[in-house]
Amino acid sequence: MDRIGGEVSLDESKKGIYIDWILVTTVTLIVLFGLIMIYSASFVQGYEKFDNIAYFFQRQLMWIIISTVFFTFFMFFPYRHYRKLSFWIVFFSAVALILVKVPGVGHSVNGAERWIVLFGFQIQPSEFVKLGSIIYLAYVYSRKQAFIDKFFSGVLPPLVVIIGFFLLIMMQPDLGTATSIVIVAGLIAFCSGAKKIHLISLGSLAAWAIYYYAQSETYRLNRLIGYRTPFELEASEGLQLVQSYIAIAHGGLTGAGLGQSVQKLFYLPEAHTDFILAIVSEELGLLGLGFVFTCMFIIIIRGIIIGSRCKDAFGSLLAYGIVFQLSVQVFFNAGAVSGLLPITGIPFPFISYGGSSLLVTIISMGILVNVSRKNERDSRENREEEVVVKDEVAATKESTGRGKLRPVR
Repeated sequence: MDRIGGEVSLDESKKGIYIDWILVTTVTLIVLFGLIMIYSASFVQGYEKFDNIAYFFQRQLMWIIISTVFFTFFMFFPYRHYRKLSFWIVFFSAVALILVKVPGVGHSVNGAERWIVLFGFQIQPSEFVKLGSIIYLAYVYSRKQAFIDKFFSGVLPPLVVIIGFFLLIMMQPDLGTATSIVIVAGLIAFCSGAKKIHLISLGSLAAWAIYYYAQSETYRLNRLIGYRTPFELEASEGLQLVQSYIAIAHGGLTGAGLGQSVQKLFYLPEAHTDFILAIVSEELGLLGLGFVFTCMFIIIIRGIIIGSRCKDAFGSLLAYGIVFQLSVQVFFNAGAVSGLLPITGIPFPFISYGGSSLLVTIISMGILVNVSRKNERDSRENREEEVVVKDEVAATKESTGRGKLRPVR
């Protein structure tokens, strides 16, 4: 009955199933907070477009319920099995990215072909590719530890797959998601032990490619210009950022009050998706933002701890990769809302409206909890072995002492 990799054993069932409640509780809090903010940020648009003030709220709630089911599954599904599935994960990721271009399967929104329709649901494959890339890189680099310092046989081969994903995602096009995948891949390679000179060389090439794509289309170039001079282009490319500034300034320290945002009244585009952080700031102020970033800080730090404690290279890189992806999304989204970075269209984890993003993020958290469970199981087994060794040593000393002859006086 004794099994490894996070599966429930007879001993574990007697002691109680370990769950990382710090991580689970924090994720639950920020997801529920996000649901409330989506309702507050979207009820005007819901009424205007669908004659239902709870339209976006209801759809996000549905995705939360679906995500909870998947979270429970992946929390108990042993992460070590992903090793065997890595090839199929890469294969189906590539197929899904190709399907978005197939007429009748792919779905276009505002000129971007990033979705497929599956059983009535709009699915964004690139969101799943984020997690698939992490699993694949963690698996390959965990096997290449013996020659990770070699460029052509160690570092480069798995990155060829990432380059393929990058090019497929750029066909949609989606530079923000493609860039985030490349950055996370580089960070995983760094944690794998790749040489700095290799990482610097690859990073330079990646930076050049991203810069090239950023200037290759007029609308991307306009985003860069609008981000640098938003007030001079307030009526066009700078509109979204200027309205975000107004929302943040209106909120101040304590906010205007839940539901009292003015910018969501069709002033701020994408108020319930990419720019929901601006609505949080307007309605709940810096205190609301403090809650959001505190939750994200706890999740990220907890993930780093889980990764550092994992004795398995695959599990460790898997945990780090999930943390890196989460951190990059927070950085890109918060940077865009605050004007520190160009607008990329990357949603804020757990809070922004969107089913695919939420589902993949929650699944990632389930995997992270599973790695934490494996760490705890290994820790328990080590403690039990130490106790057994101590008992054996004590018993040996006791039997040795009894066997000695006492001197006759």
